[in-house]
Amino acid sequence: MLSQILSATAFAAAAQAVSFSVGSTGGNATSPYQYGIMFEDINNSGDGGVYAELIQNRAFQGNDVYPSNTTAYWNPLGSAEISVQNLSTPLSAALPTSLQVTASGSGTAGFSNVGFWGFPVVAGWEYKGSFYVSGGLDGNLTVCLTSNDNVQYAEASVEVASSDEWTQYNYTFTPTVDAPNSNNTLNFTFAASDLTGSANFNLLSLFPPTYNNRENGLRIDLMEAMDGLNPSFFRAPGGNNVEGLREPYWWNWTQTIGPLTDRPGFPGTWGYENTDGLGLVEYMNWAKDLNMDIVLGVHAGYFLDGTAVPESEIQIYVQAALDELEFLTGDASTTWGAYRESLGYGPWVVNFVEVGNEDSLGGGGPTYAAYRFPAFYNAISAKYPDITIITSYYDVDGVTPPFNASGDFHEYAIPRQMADQFTYFDNYTSAHPILIGEYAIIEYDTGNKTGPEWTPGAPRAFVPFWYGSVSEAIFLLGAERNSDKMIGAAYAPGFQNLNRWEWIPDLIEFDAYPGHTTLSTSYHVIKLLSGTRITENLPIEYDGVWGPAFFVAGRNAVTGSHIAKIAVYNATEEVPFDLSFDGVGAGATGSLTYITAPMNSTNPIGGNIVETHTFTVTAARNGSFTFELPPYSVAILEIGAAAAGPGHNYGNPSHRRGWKGFKSWGKKNSHRGWGAGGHGW
Repeated sequence: MLSQILSATAFAAAAQAVSFSVGSTGGNATSPYQYGIMFEDINNSGDGGVYAELIQNRAFQGNDVYPSNTTAYWNPLGSAEISVQNLSTPLSAALPTSLQVTASGSGTAGFSNVGFWGFPVVAGWEYKGSFYVSGGLDGNLTVCLTSNDNVQYAEASVEVASSDEWTQYNYTFTPTVDAPNSNNTLNFTFAASDLTGSANFNLLSLFPPTYNNRENGLRIDLMEAMDGLNPSFFRAPGGNNVEGLREPYWWNWTQTIGPLTDRPGFPGTWGYENTDGLGLVEYMNWAKDLNMDIVLGVHAGYFLDGTAVPESEIQIYVQAALDELEFLTGDASTTWGAYRESLGYGPWVVNFVEVGNEDSLGGGGPTYAAYRFPAFYNAISAKYPDITIITSYYDVDGVTPPFNASGDFHEYAIPRQMADQFTYFDNYTSAHPILIGEYAIIEYDTGNKTGPEWTPGAPRAFVPFWYGSVSEAIFLLGAERNSDKMIGAAYAPGFQNLNRWEWIPDLIEFDAYPGHTTLSTSYHVIKLLSGTRITENLPIEYDGVWGPAFFVAGRNAVTGSHIAKIAVYNATEEVPFDLSFDGVGAGATGSLTYITAPMNSTNPIGGNIVETHTFTVTAARNGSFTFELPPYSVAILEIGAAAAGPGHNYGNPSHRRGWKGFKSWGKKNSHRGWGAGGHGW
């Protein structure tokens, strides 16, 4: 266990101490965006995940990739027969397909939905439902949350009137007890005698309470989990889903805004239809609610089947990006800004735009470098000179991104590989700051591997594991060490639906049952490192070699704290430390927090094996702090300004060098970065 103050005798009996001192001048300023979130709809992480809609296949959206159907999601009840129909008078041009219901005889008829692998039932939640109907149903329709063994948890009655016009009906209900699991369906039933001919239903929706009570909003527990990471940026829409499988399908932002009746959906690139209920406005509200800056992904004229839009047509997609920025940032005098205002939203701030996604893969690199990226860069930078433009991969036509752009660097690795990357960014230049848009340990160390396998069926870790998460901490501290050259880092993917996934491992696992939401071992590492921000890295005097201890140190100009962040990896016993700060004197006290877990362990569903330990440590007469950290641990030592003791020139944070970023990042933004607990400026 950790010793708060170790004697010289204790040090002699243990391993040789890691001893270093931290200077008070020099070093490098840091990005306020050090940690963030990347999101794409993969693993049913949007529909069926953070997007709180509970009914799957609510509007029977489809195309030639994923045809409209009812087979997997809807079932008839009683004497009913159901089918999908394209009526001559649809609900809307965007939603032409509806569920047609017929019934014969007497008794009860209806239909049910299976949800996204069930429905959560939580006592006290007010559920808000709605549906559109046209046709010959005239009477009482009952909507009921029911378990698979027919326990009824909540029920609402809706009086429906026969009409040839589409009519929307709304209802609410509140369960009084929790269901023990999510093995529940949503049933719609009525007397068969109340139906003459047929009735057609569309856009059947059910929402639980949402984060910040937003209409068409997001799932509370998953938003709270992300908020716990103290994120400063939000890369969305990210990943392959922004590109599209093939023409004409791409993430067309104009089809993701406005009323849900105007959103046709999109054949997502990960094996399922996207409703686009989670659209551009919802992404911006997501960023606002968690106080993050958007890193806006735009389609770059490239599809996953390897089709690159020819140069003669690229301006169509460039104009789409310009229109998107006008929608987000323009005032009411602009065409798209006026439309945004009509939806009830003022302008948002956009400081970052990423052009495409991983365009170096699949043969997209040559056209990206030759004409696609230059077309976007020239047009966006001419109209929005303060926006930082990011290339979709780091090495574009040379060792640095072209023009005055930043680059997106992705790293998927095995632990021994990432543990060797502490100094990986040391020789990079700050002229083109890097966004680590995706990173993760995806495979265990086995044999003599130097990196992960990329062949079909290659082994993957199902969830993050502790020693892999500690190696990620080394990588992140290496990025913090060079934070003047970085924008920030985001683990990817962020979410895994435990019922369906296309990529593992992921940061947060979940299903329909809230008790199964699982914060991975890597989540706890990010939470610790992101929750305490350094605004100025300070020079470290250290004569040892890196490993098993890796560390970075500096100050926070807002709180006045001195901070050291440490990872211990591949050690066989506790590692002693002896460190001091110029500016922190004898008798100073600091809070030392470290997290640890068994080396190969993973978090069980709904549980946590990561242990958090917090101690107070006191500086000796020479101003040094001594303590031990266990093998495979991640730690933060923070000495607040009021607890610093008599030190060197410590009292006036305004005299310390601030952060000067590429394109004056942060001058207009609304994110949270520096400050106490990472909040504020």
